[in-house]
Amino acid sequence: MTVFLSGGAKNGKSMLAQRLSKALAGGGRLYYAATMIPHDGEDDARIARHRREREGWGFETVECGRDVMAAFSHLPRGTVLFDSVTALMANEMFHGPEIDTEAPLRVREELNALADWAENAVFVSDFIYSDAGHYDPWTEQYRRALAEADRELCRRCDAVAELCAGNIIVHKGVLPE
Repeated sequence: MTVFLSGGAKNGKSMLAQRLSKALAGGGRLYYAATMIPHDGEDDARIARHRREREGWGFETVECGRDVMAAFSHLPRGTVLFDSVTALMANEMFHGPEIDTEAPLRVREELNALADWAENAVFVSDFIYSDAGHYDPWTEQYRRALAEADRELCRRCDAVAELCAGNIIVHKGVLPE
């Protein structure tokens, strides 16, 4: 089964994703795809908090800030909690001095390959593209790329849910128990 979770920052997406992944794994292999590449103390603190929250859940952390399938292709198949599409897209698009215009397609291909490889997958993304603000061209290109990746995952996933103010709104399918 594949699940897509979206919502604003600090709405409980990661904790819900952990619960869903654990339920889907049914005692099988359980991977946490860690995509954040830390750039400052705040990032380090967030990573440390997420690691503490996963303690005792049985997750094997797979660091994959870029090139997702290189990190997974040699591992036995299992259930993957992918956190997050948002960070992966930023890592791939902005890793050099110029924006990588090929990154959005590459990210979508990698996420589809991971969904095909995994026994089950839960994808987490941040809903950052609905406000009426106007941003610089790089940010607008990033927001469009993320929205396209999210839409593609929503089409292919069995269940799609949004977290808003602590509420879970299921838009497609049924979330696993």
